[in-house]
Amino acid sequence: MLKGLIGKKVGMTQIFDDAGAAIPVTLIEAGPCYVTQVRLAEKDGYTAVQLGFSEAKPKRLTGGQLGHLKRNNLAPLRFLREFREKDAQLQEGDKVTVEVFQVGDHVDVVGTSKGKGFQGGVKRYHFRGGPKTHGQSDRQRAPGSRGSGTTPGRVYKGARSAGHMGDDRVTVQNLKVVLVDAERNLLGVRGAVPGAKGGVLTIKAARKQ
Repeated sequence: MLKGLIGKKVGMTQIFDDAGAAIPVTLIEAGPCYVTQVRLAEKDGYTAVQLGFSEAKPKRLTGGQLGHLKRNNLAPLRFLREFREKDAQLQEGDKVTVEVFQVGDHVDVVGTSKGKGFQGGVKRYHFRGGPKTHGQSDRQRAPGSRGSGTTPGRVYKGARSAGHMGDDRVTVQNLKVVLVDAERNLLGVRGAVPGAKGGVLTIKAARKQ
C-alpha cells in the first residue's frame, strides 16, 4: 500500500504528552490527493504512482497538464509528484487521504528551504571574517585570501564563497507522526520541516523506521 502524500505546510504549534512535556509539532495539510497515473515496469521501465494535489483554476495549468488529468476525469490539480512503489494497490482516479498514516509512523518530508537571496561568506558558510581591530575598516565580513597567487593562479571550482543562499530541495528524515486528523486533512509531525508556511511538501514513509 502506498504511504505517501503531497501537502502544504500550515505552521508550527506544540502539544503535550501524558507526562506534560511540550512537543514541537509541524502541522501539514496533507491531501486529499488523487492518483493521476500509475507507472508499470513493462511499459515505463519502473513502477511508481503519480499523485496530484491542490485544485486550481484551469487557466493556471498548461494544455498538456489539463489533458493529462482529463484522461481520468480529474479536476485541474496544480501539483504532481511521483512515489516509487512496487505494489501500490491503487488505480488511476483513486483518492488518497491522510489516513494512510497512523500515529507512531515515521516519515521523510521533502520541501524547498526558504530563499535568502545573495549572501556573503560569513552568513552563508559561517566564515569567521577578518580582525575587528588594528585599523581595518572594511574587512570584517570579507572571506579573506582565496588561494595561491602562483599555482594554479586561480580559485578552484566549488570553493565556498558568496552566492545564492537557500531555495534548495531539502529532505528531513525520520520524523515521528504525532497527529492524524482525517476530518481536517491534517498531519502533525514532531520537529521542523523545510520551507515557509504554505510551501509544498512531499511526505513519504521513512526508509529507516
